Amino acid sequence: MDIKGKVHEISPVMNVTETFKKRELVIEYAENPSYPEYIKFEALQDKVNLFDNVKPGDQVEVFFNLRGRPWTDRNGKTAYFNTLVVWRINALSGAAPEASTPEYAPPADFNSSAQDDDLPF
Repeated sequence: MDIKGKVHEISPVMNVTETFKKRELVIEYAENPSYPEYIKFEALQDKVNLFDNVKPGDQVEVFFNLRGRPWTDRNGKTAYFNTLVVWRINALSGAAPEASTPEYAPPADFNSSAQDDDLPF
């Protein structure tokens, strides 16, 4: 599965145990800009470094697996948890994209050069 959005927050690496580490990423998903959603993803083990190359404000595409599991409390009541586990992330653009000259723009010295007003029609 994948989703595109803006990086809202990135957590530091959390060492849950000696052998297990994770890192969280929150994406602002604005399918409807009036009501953006904030979706939390996790990177596990060697994938925690995936978030090193992005920062809050970057537009990204996140590829993830949906995982779910039950948990039963002491009273026998079962609750279900979902986790979005990232396996790849692509930066689409930075927070402030650089302004570039479009391909169709005239050269910078277009107006300063001598123009011939003799039109061919």
